[in-house]
Amino acid sequence: MSNKVDLTGRIRREAERLGFYKVGVAPAGPLPGVERFDSWLESGKQGQMRYMERQAAKRRDAGLVLDQARSILVLARNYHTGDALTGDPLCGKISRYAWGEDYHGILSKGLESLEEFVRREVPGARTLSYVDTGPVMEKVWGATTALGWMGKHTNLITLERGSWFFIGIILLDAELEYDPVSRDHCGTCTSCISACPTGAIVSPYIVDARLCISYLTIELRGKIPRALRPLIGNRIYGCDDCQEVCPWNRFAVRTEEHCFHPLDQNHNPALAPLLSITKEEFASRFRGSPIRRAGRDGFVRNVVVALGNSGHPAATAPLAQALGDASPLVRAHAVWAMARLDSTEARSHLESARLKEADPEVLEEFD
Repeated sequence: MSNKVDLTGRIRREAERLGFYKVGVAPAGPLPGVERFDSWLESGKQGQMRYMERQAAKRRDAGLVLDQARSILVLARNYHTGDALTGDPLCGKISRYAWGEDYHGILSKGLESLEEFVRREVPGARTLSYVDTGPVMEKVWGATTALGWMGKHTNLITLERGSWFFIGIILLDAELEYDPVSRDHCGTCTSCISACPTGAIVSPYIVDARLCISYLTIELRGKIPRALRPLIGNRIYGCDDCQEVCPWNRFAVRTEEHCFHPLDQNHNPALAPLLSITKEEFASRFRGSPIRRAGRDGFVRNVVVALGNSGHPAATAPLAQALGDASPLVRAHAVWAMARLDSTEARSHLESARLKEADPEVLEEFD
């Protein structure tokens, strides 16, 4: 027992040295509360995220991810910068986690270093790490440890610093000292549920991805449902509303890692110039950023919706340009957005664009 305790303590200290402010340790095995995961999948709340279904068996059992896995480390890394969000409807809101450099590579380096440490401490040990990319339910596992608990918005929350943190995970075939499960401290609070613009938190601890603005602006390939477009506001990549109102985030501290602080192009960007971005310019501008996941057409689609929601006359000229975009997806949303402006000039642009349009998906928006 003392060997396990000592080893776990050394791992925690090394993780802290590498930039992780808290570590949860759980025994590997079948996924806790797997019935909730299965029910979520069966009801289709994953939307177009088909990888959730393809990898479902591994998500249900960590032993299928790493053979003979015995322990799971869940590690938290602070990304809170304390910078302000924009109130200008002609500027776009980007989720805080995407303001800086891509966290995948940064966290992966830290995890790899910790894996090397474990293998030095336990010669012959086998390890496997992931940052958002593996078939492991990181938040569920984290909530089985002393790291924190799953909030009603389904984000992990720590007592020390709230929920503004990235999660890394390491599976290993060595036995460690396991944590007691952290208590749920949400109590009767429903602030996150009330704050969700689209009602995506359909009940405590259950999010319907098909309604979630983060899903709609990042994962969804294709048209955003018309009824949800007005609710997106000026959010062009992700949404933080449920975390912004969480009382536990009053304990958040400013990260000392400069790589997570906002890059100019990712913090409150003006919307209009983004409509003319080419695929090459998009790839260059967002190289090394999580934003590249949305793809050029999906991202510009989001910008078009945000401009339509602004209701501002200054949005007319850039949206007129978007009506001629090479992407039918962008043009379709530009039709909707221009109609939102409801001005004589906007109607004139729509009439001209309709005469030139041949794509059935775009014509459907006109109708």
